[in-house]
Amino acid sequence: MRNPLSDTIVNIKPSGIRKFFDIVSEMKDAISLGVGEPDFDTPWHIRDEGIYSLEKGRTFYTSNSGLKELKVEICNYVKRSQNVEYSPDTDVLVTVGGSEAIDIGFRAMLNPGDEVIIPQPSYVSYEPCAILAGAKPVIINLKAENEFRLTAEELLNAITDKTKILVLPFPNNPTGAIMEKEDLEKIARVVMEKDIFVMSDEIYAELTYKDKHVSIISIPGMKERTILINGFSKAYAMTGWRLGYACGPKEIIKQMTKIHQYAIMCAPTTSQYAAVEALKNGDDDILEMKTAYNQRRRFLMNAFKEMGLACFEPYGAFYVFPCIKEFGMTSEEFATRFLKEEKVATVPGTAFGDSGEGFLRISYAYSLETLKIAMERLKNFITRLRENK
Repeated sequence: MRNPLSDTIVNIKPSGIRKFFDIVSEMKDAISLGVGEPDFDTPWHIRDEGIYSLEKGRTFYTSNSGLKELKVEICNYVKRSQNVEYSPDTDVLVTVGGSEAIDIGFRAMLNPGDEVIIPQPSYVSYEPCAILAGAKPVIINLKAENEFRLTAEELLNAITDKTKILVLPFPNNPTGAIMEKEDLEKIARVVMEKDIFVMSDEIYAELTYKDKHVSIISIPGMKERTILINGFSKAYAMTGWRLGYACGPKEIIKQMTKIHQYAIMCAPTTSQYAAVEALKNGDDDILEMKTAYNQRRRFLMNAFKEMGLACFEPYGAFYVFPCIKEFGMTSEEFATRFLKEEKVATVPGTAFGDSGEGFLRISYAYSLETLKIAMERLKNFITRLRENK
């Protein structure tokens, strides 16, 4: 029988995030700090709107690009948060999570042989989605000494005449790094000078703990060359509702909508009605969850300090990225031993790119009580490692 499989997909590595959780699910008294999913339930007023939509029989397809009411609210949100205006009729596409927007954004914009610059460590989907679109990923290894921010010099050095898109993954998963306005202005100058485009994944935009998030679309000249990606999973604790969106130049959104039309038809109708309510009345929910995340963030940073574990201070998302290089193990080895010996699952930094080697991703989308137990186990683990050096 001939080989039924595509060489391209066979050669793509599976996600490195899920590996440890098949083990932890069968391990008694184990704690998982690996999944990037809020431990909060979707707020009741948002759930109620979804339930109401079902009770009213709103179980039909929406338009391919999404409910008009939702697209209007998305535009209102971007206007009040970034002071940038989009047209709900031409510039917005509602997708099945931010991940679909990444995938179809690449497929709409890339030709075979085009290059996509991907700063790493970063979310696991960018590289395989670029490959599936026929492009070549070009990796920039971000540095801890720069707080894992992308610098204009690093970007300039990575650009070639084949570069088409820069992925801008901030606030960042897995590091928690952010980019501030002055950082983005320097990046924008390079982007415009070299005539490339930006895919700005801002799914954690509402979860910042220093200053209000600034999007690169707010930099003059950048709205026209940026696909803004966001969604409802993180800010509103709506992971299972599978809803995201893309905003951008109408000619790009039009082609993304065409792919979405053939592959998906439309995002889930119930989720879209719930999302309208989230955008209209969900600011207090975000503040409540963000306050809790910030408390957990500060607890973890203090715990690392007390146990002498190096970790730069993250100001976004809900992850910390401590350095474990002192123990002479790879990130994979450290995470494996930590799980087996102390029953705590984390994610090796290398799941997010080679530059994650020597680091560990720990999510604080878990209760403070769970984090306290996990940090006590981490303290015990590294104490033993240091004693046995």
